[in-house]
Amino acid sequence: MSELQTEMRQEHQPLLEVTDLRTHFRTERGLVRAVDGVSLTLERGKCLGIVGESGSGKTVLSRSLMGLLPSSNTVTSGSVKFEGKEILGLPSKQMRRLWGREMSMVFQNPMTSLNPLMKIGQQIAEPLNLHLDMSRADARATAERLLRDVRIPEATRRLDQYPHELSGGMRQRAMIAIALACGPTLLFADEPTTALDVTVQAQILQLIGEQRRDRNMSVVLVTHDLGVVAGHTDEIAVMYGGKLVEKAPTSVLFAHMKMPYTMSLMRSIPKLEDPSHTRLATIPGRPPDLVHPPKGCRFAPRCAYARDKCITEEPPLRQAEDPNHSYACWYPVGSPEFNQREAELNSGAVPVTLEAR
Repeated sequence: MSELQTEMRQEHQPLLEVTDLRTHFRTERGLVRAVDGVSLTLERGKCLGIVGESGSGKTVLSRSLMGLLPSSNTVTSGSVKFEGKEILGLPSKQMRRLWGREMSMVFQNPMTSLNPLMKIGQQIAEPLNLHLDMSRADARATAERLLRDVRIPEATRRLDQYPHELSGGMRQRAMIAIALACGPTLLFADEPTTALDVTVQAQILQLIGEQRRDRNMSVVLVTHDLGVVAGHTDEIAVMYGGKLVEKAPTSVLFAHMKMPYTMSLMRSIPKLEDPSHTRLATIPGRPPDLVHPPKGCRFAPRCAYARDKCITEEPPLRQAEDPNHSYACWYPVGSPEFNQREAELNSGAVPVTLEAR
């Protein structure tokens, strides 16, 4: 195969291909099925949002893909292909060649991720020295440019400051600068706007989007908030109980969501038009026990639209009208059974959940 054919083939193949990925943790109670059979793909230059409540498996999924989980009590299986090459199960020494240069991560809490004893400039320069073999002077100059790229004012002065001297938003920007230092092809952003005010959240998300477009970089954006991914992703994957329960292009998902869980996440977002002191909508109950998950649909005990079949049979992922839209539900939003139950709920004829069953 010629070099041109090889390049064309690489250009058209997905950057990331995940097939039946399972990540289980050994505990005294048994195996915790944190990620339980997830399959997805990510194209070059695209942004995938992974959405779900705390405990849904989204962070474990992203760390599994990067090979950042400890091997002592972790059992993984399935396939993870990056640029067509299998990387699941690679030794740490080989994965280190990918970290920083090919894939990188912006962690959830910069204050615990940044080294409090190292200046910001040193922390940005470290991967440049390690992966790109830059001289100290070149690494410092590149670190200063990266701080400017992520919109940190007075970049020269910030290089010699410690993390505690920066605001929360600046620390998150510094984390993004570190993650982008070696020009990765794939960036994981794990709840990058947690604990930031709304204005700074918007700035951070806009910054990640700008860097993605400028660098033709792919992004996996992990969050619990559907509102965060609405205007910043090309596709959304919704997780619940370690499983993928709905996946679609962003515009399709918001217009034609099928999974009642996705609808519940949407309804829990505060609305500007609501009067002051309006009670927030919540999802009753709690996430499933992943050591002993429910037999049927894992969301059924909390779902107001569940029926007997949902309790006893696990729904498979199936295709919606749009070929790029898949969901796992026996009675999806808009189906006759769903509409009937919605009418019963509105009339008070049935209880809100089936959790008592």
